Amino acid sequence: MDVRAASPTDHRPVPRGSLAIAAFSTIVEWYDFTLYLYFATVLSRVMFGGGEQGLLTALASFALAYLLRPLGALFFGHIGDRQGRRRSLLLSVALMTAAMLAMAALPTYAEIGGAAGVLMMLLRCVMGFAVGGEYTGVVAYLLEGAPPHRRGLITSLAAAASEVGGLLAVFLSALVVSLVPAGALEQWGWRLPFLFGAALAGAVWALRTTVAESPEYERQQAAGTVPDQPLRHALTHHRAGIARGFAISALGSITYYVGISYVPTFLTSVGSRSETTSLWWSTAAAVAVILVTPLIGLAADRFGRRPPLLLLALGSALLPATMFWLTAGGSPALALGGTLVLACLAGGVSAVGAVATAEQFAGEGRLTGLALGATGATAIFGGLTPYVAQKLSAGTGWPSAPGLMIAVVALCVLPVLWRLPETRPEPRSPDS
Repeated sequence: MDVRAASPTDHRPVPRGSLAIAAFSTIVEWYDFTLYLYFATVLSRVMFGGGEQGLLTALASFALAYLLRPLGALFFGHIGDRQGRRRSLLLSVALMTAAMLAMAALPTYAEIGGAAGVLMMLLRCVMGFAVGGEYTGVVAYLLEGAPPHRRGLITSLAAAASEVGGLLAVFLSALVVSLVPAGALEQWGWRLPFLFGAALAGAVWALRTTVAESPEYERQQAAGTVPDQPLRHALTHHRAGIARGFAISALGSITYYVGISYVPTFLTSVGSRSETTSLWWSTAAAVAVILVTPLIGLAADRFGRRPPLLLLALGSALLPATMFWLTAGGSPALALGGTLVLACLAGGVSAVGAVATAEQFAGEGRLTGLALGATGATAIFGGLTPYVAQKLSAGTGWPSAPGLMIAVVALCVLPVLWRLPETRPEPRSPDS
């Protein structure tokens, strides 16, 4: 299949308001999902009994939730491919709202013992299932609703807005840890960011009821090409796209979840920084990603998807081991610098990776193809990697170990990116 089939010449963009709501939605999605990781050291005490084992169990719970993401992506992808992108996005955010509200109301380890951790794990699995349908649905919607010559920029807004959500999560985590006394933090203060997330998710659901349907799905309805069995369609027609999407997302996932989301835990447990310092540095890293992401999206529109991906993969192979070493043992200025470099690499890959993965598929079966490729890779190279990074760092005493994890994946992905077909739509001539 020619992946340029995903770039029709006759294209009707959706209203800007619908695009803005879709992009804004990922703020809430990533706030709700990454809040847990930024709060991992606190939750390890509140829900899992504390100590090194408590922290590892908290990180394992994060990884377990990721194993549900591909199932959620397939479930909501089936709905999006069969019944429309809008319906899928409404259902997934409704489930997220309920899960966040339930997490905020959980009893703690001090109140019910180990059952608290079990309940938290179960709710994290519900959250992982819901988020599985969120990001791929939003990326597909933005791609299908954007003007062809601005697909890179507009689709990258999903990555930028998700980092705004991460920024909000780390900022509120830092604020709560800084302002709430330790005793009160473990009794009730930890609930505040979760309650805020549930309120945000409910607001997004209300906004999504006003968005227009994707023009790509409407085209399929008019043409009678909506697939009856999206999973079979994707496996029959999109096998190459699934493999390429897996590779791109593997690099995006490990750079993000080891290079950004895991860093506060790394700084606290390996780099001997305080929880407050670690969270504020991660706030600065989130700002850097927000600034870098649209620039990379514009570069993807100007130069194509393949050149930025190759450069970012090369940087991911060469830089992270040194950056983690600086982050753990350097002066405060060097450690902060290493944190920012890691964040910019991850943000760049996420920006161009969003449009590049979605363009591997024609509209028919696109969400299911993304579920099999991109979300499958995220389950392996996203949720599991903070746990593995912590085990390697603690077990070897070598602070560069998380950076080497990123480098290995980047080196494995580089040959795939070298052969990647260019999917940027051909610019229209003035006469067309």
